[in-house]
Amino acid sequence: MGETVRTFRTTLEATGGNNVGIVVPEEVVAAFARGKRVRVSVTVDGGYTYRTSIASMGGRFLVSFNAETRAATGRGAGDEVEVRLEVDDAPREVDVPDTLRAVLDADPGLRAAWTALSAGKQKAHALSVSSARTDETRERRLSQVVEALRDGAGRR
Repeated sequence: MGETVRTFRTTLEATGGNNVGIVVPEEVVAAFARGKRVRVSVTVDGGYTYRTSIASMGGRFLVSFNAETRAATGRGAGDEVEVRLEVDDAPREVDVPDTLRAVLDADPGLRAAWTALSAGKQKAHALSVSSARTDETRERRLSQVVEALRDGAGRR
């Protein structure tokens, strides 16, 4: 088993469009001894912490530094930051809207399909339902989620 915590300084990098990322040194990823995609807790400048995964993109290892993180830290592309990465094996919990939870609870097949999804896919489906502004939109999106779960498209 590899290390579980690494700290380094880096400059936040624009990665295309409005995207900003933290380039993770290859030796940091190797020290974790968990492969190329490692779930981590990221702490920026000793203050703001969030959960994500290290991803391999374009021959580099990156951690997302999204708009929410930029707003919370006041940091953006070109800023130097101290980054603390800690391996995060805790289960990812998704806040499921009540309307979606009721549908999943009523159908064991749908519940099983839901459970088989990654936390990221669950979050995307949950957000599509919870972000609806009208009942009509919420019902339409709920139907789309159910359809995706029934035909397996929700896993892609």
